This record gives sequence, C-alpha cells and structure tokens, in this order.
Amino acid sequence: MSKTRKAILVVSFGTSFPDTCKKTIDVIEQRIGEHFSDYKIYRAWTSKMIMAKLLERDNIRINNVTEAMEQMITDGITEVIVQPTHVINGIENDLMKEDALAFKNHFERITFGDPLLTTQQDHVEIVNAICQEFSNLPADCALILMGHGTSHYANDVYAALDYRFKDLGFSNIHLATVEGYPTLENVTRMVKEQEAKKVILAPFMIVAGDHARNDMSGDDEDSWKNQFRAAGYDVECRMKGLGEYPAIQDMLIRHVTEVC
Repeated sequence: MSKTRKAILVVSFGTSFPDTCKKTIDVIEQRIGEHFSDYKIYRAWTSKMIMAKLLERDNIRINNVTEAMEQMITDGITEVIVQPTHVINGIENDLMKEDALAFKNHFERITFGDPLLTTQQDHVEIVNAICQEFSNLPADCALILMGHGTSHYANDVYAALDYRFKDLGFSNIHLATVEGYPTLENVTRMVKEQEAKKVILAPFMIVAGDHARNDMSGDDEDSWKNQFRAAGYDVECRMKGLGEYPAIQDMLIRHVTEVC
C-alpha cells in the first residue's frame, strides 16, 4: 500500500459514454496525478443516474463522493483536496461540498479547489481557450456553445461569458444553455441579426455526452442542429468537450495548486 497520506479527490458529474470519458475525465485525472505525484488520486462522480447506468450496462462501479471519502478513510488518508471538474459553482458543487464535509472529523484537512469558472482569471482563460480553438472562424459563421444551465444563481456566469466574448470583439461567438439563460431562442435572434450563413455547434461542457449527442446534434427535429437547419443554415457539430482542451486541463491543475 502506498505510504502517502495525502489525496486529491477529482469529482465529476460523469458520463455514460466511454469514448468521451477517455478524452476528458480520464485525462484530467491523469494530468493532475502527474502534476501532484505525492498525492494519491481518487475519483467520484455525482450523477446517480449515470453511475446506475454504468453499473447495469457495463458492470462498472464508480464511487459517489460519500463512498470515495469512506474509501480514503480505509486507505489511511489524512489530508484531502477535493477538486471538481464542474463548470460552475452550482447545485452539483454545493452537494459535493456537503457530502465531503460530512467527513470533516475523519481527516486532518479537507480543502476544495474551485470549479472551472470561479474567478475573473478563469473567465479570461476560458475565453482565450475557445477563441484559440476556433481561431479561423469566418465572419459569416456563428459559433454557438451549448452550456448546461441551471436554476441556481450561478447560472449568471453563462450570460457574463457571452457578454465577454462580444466585449472582446467576437460578436459571432454565442453561449446558450439547455436549462437556463441565455436560451437557444435568445441566441438564434443574435445569429439572425449577424446574417450568418453557417452555424457551428460545440458543447460548453466537460464531456461531449448526452446533451451534446441528443439536444445539440441529435436527429430529433427539436435538436439544435435541426432547428438551425430548418431555418436555412449550414450546420456543423464539433463533438469535443471542454475537458479535451489542454488549456482547460491546465486551469483545473492551477485550481489544485492554489489550495495545496
């Protein structure tokens, strides 16, 4: 057994798609482990539905936060850094903290790294990462990023980022959400005003999972892809989650560094 008494618990929402998991969550955990070699790396997911699906379909068991904390106690861990891969400080992040802090009396130290979008520096870095990824975007092409969205007040981050893109001169980059604000309808109006001929859709989520494959690029007539096609646009879907971007991985590593 490893002699280390320090651990980093990487907490993700999760995904039932192995291909995107390998490119995102797996790589993030691997890079954090390489950067913090004196820490033992643990995994926890927060989506009960996804974990149940993996167990039933593939017989793969993923710990939730409570189970991961219990495992670390068994392994003799005394110091824990909990680093989420969550995009915002929303409901999932609040519940993660609540579950982890239930074990505060079992560890000498429990600290939390920030979710992806917490500080102004985070906002600047993610805008730069997106603009670099889509640096050759033509003037008559609109990039629409699909965020998850939430009823939590942290949803304001999406509108702030959408504004930041435009404030920096990227008037053809838009951020819409599935379950919050801005909505697809809000963004569709802007795309029309832009007089774009082509639309590129890309997930603004760590993984290119269910929302990206169904709500964004699915074959149903109400998918974002088909709504724009029905409106006369040429549509391209980029199935690349944020977790695949090296710059995004670097941001999460920085967040761990800030609480070490």
